[in-house]
Amino acid sequence: MSLLAAVEASLKHGTLYKASNAFVQWTDAGYIRAAASVADKRCSTGHQLSPIDGRLIAIKDNICTTGLPTTCASNSLKGFQSPYESTVVKKLRAAGAIICGKTNLDEFGMGSHSTNSASGAVNQGTGGELSVGGSSGGSAIAVASQQCWASIGTDTGGSIRLPAAYTGTVGFKPSYGMISRHGVIAYANSLDTVGILSRSVKDVQQVFAITRGHDTWDPTSLTEETRTKLTSAAKARPRRPNLRIGVPVEYNVAEINPTIRTIWQQALERVISAGHEVVSISLPSTRLALSTYYVLAPAEASSNLAKYDGVKYGNAASKPKLEANVLFATGRGQNLGDEVKRRILLGSFTLSASAFDNYFLQAQKVRRSVQQDFNAVFGIPNVLQESSAANPEGVDLLLTPTAPSFPPKLASLAHYTPLKSYGDDVLTVPASLAGLPVISIPTRTDTFGLDTPPGSVGLQLIGQYGNDDFVLDTAGQLETLLWNR
Repeated sequence: MSLLAAVEASLKHGTLYKASNAFVQWTDAGYIRAAASVADKRCSTGHQLSPIDGRLIAIKDNICTTGLPTTCASNSLKGFQSPYESTVVKKLRAAGAIICGKTNLDEFGMGSHSTNSASGAVNQGTGGELSVGGSSGGSAIAVASQQCWASIGTDTGGSIRLPAAYTGTVGFKPSYGMISRHGVIAYANSLDTVGILSRSVKDVQQVFAITRGHDTWDPTSLTEETRTKLTSAAKARPRRPNLRIGVPVEYNVAEINPTIRTIWQQALERVISAGHEVVSISLPSTRLALSTYYVLAPAEASSNLAKYDGVKYGNAASKPKLEANVLFATGRGQNLGDEVKRRILLGSFTLSASAFDNYFLQAQKVRRSVQQDFNAVFGIPNVLQESSAANPEGVDLLLTPTAPSFPPKLASLAHYTPLKSYGDDVLTVPASLAGLPVISIPTRTDTFGLDTPPGSVGLQLIGQYGNDDFVLDTAGQLETLLWNR
C-alpha cells in the first residue's frame, strides 16, 4: 500500500472509530494529506528521510507539541499550548513522520483504564463496552483500530503495556533514560518512560531507532558513554546455542485468569519446542512491588502537581473563593479529577514528617531490593550498579503475562474500588521500579485452540537494564512463534 493510500485509510478509520474517543485532538486532515503527498514524492524518488517517513504517528496528550494543545486530559490544562516541542516529537518530525493528533489518557497518566479523563473515557470502539487499559489507552486503541501507524505513549507502572495487552497491539517500554523525557509532563520523574505502540515488533524497532539517544535537555537521559557501556555488557552475555528464558514463580499470582495462565503455559511450551530452555526463577521482592509503587509514584506526583494552583500555573477556578487560604484549594478542587486528587493526598501523606520514615524511605529500600533481585537472575550485569555481577547461569530474558485478566467492561469499573483498579498493574510494576526494558506482545488465542473472552492476551518479555535491542530482536522471534508467521 502506498503512503497516500495508507494515510487515506487511517483517516477513514478515524471516522469509523470516532466513538472510541482515542483522540482529544486531530491534526487538520488537509495538512496530513499534503504532508503525506510530499513524503510520497520523497520516497518515490529515492530521497526517503527514514523508514518512518510519511507514517502517521499519534502522540499521547501529556507530551508537548507546538502545533497542538497539550492538556494531559485535565481541566487544569484545558487549552494549554506549549511554547516548545518535546525532543521525541522533534525527532519524529525530522525523520519525516506525520504527527496526526494527540491521544486521550487517564488524567496526568494516573489510571489503568483511560476513564479518568476530562475528555471522557476511551473504549474499544466495538460497541464501547470494553476497557482499553491505561493510561496510554488512546494511543493503544488508535493503533489497534488503524487510525495511525504507530503511537507514542508513556509508561510509569505499565501504562503502555497494559493497554497493549487489552487491545492486541505491541507495546514497548525501553530502559529508563533511553528516550528523552524532555517535553513530557511529569507524573513520577524516577519512573516515567517514553515508549512506543504499534502493530508489529518491526514497526516498534523502526520508531525506537529514531527516538532513542542522549539529550542534553533531559538530565535523566543516558549519556553516550553509558550507552556504550551497556552495549558492551549486552555483547558479553553468556554465549549459548539457544536462549534461557526465566519464569518468575512470584508472577504466577492467584488473580491470573485461568485462560491467561493456560496461554502462558502453552507459549512456554512453544519456546521449548523451538529449542530454547525455560527455567523457574525467583524474584522474592516483587511481592512488595505494587505497594511500593503506590507509595513512590504518588509521592512524586504530589510534588510535580503542586504547581497547578490556578495562579502561577494551570487554569484558575471558574468560581474562586477569595477568602484566605482557600483560593488554591478551590482551583485544584474544580480542575483536578478524583483520582489525581486521591494520589496527591496519598503522596502528601507519605512525604509528611510523621510518615516519611515508615513509608517513603522503606519503599525506596524495597525498590532497591527489587532491582537487586532482577540483577541476580540475569546472565549479564547491570553496569550502572556496582553490586551487579555477571551470572553465567543466569537467564537471558523473562517471559510473563502482561495483565492478570482480560479487559473488563467499562460498566463494571463503576464497582471497582481504587485498590482493585491498582491491582491490574501487579505484573507490570516490578520492571518499572527497576527501569528495565519490557515489550508486550499480543497472542492469537485461536492459535492455542482456546475459547476466550473478547480481547487480547499479552505476554511481556523483560530484559536486563540497557539490553533493549536484544529484547526487541527476541520479541520479533517470539512474535513469529506465537502468530505462526
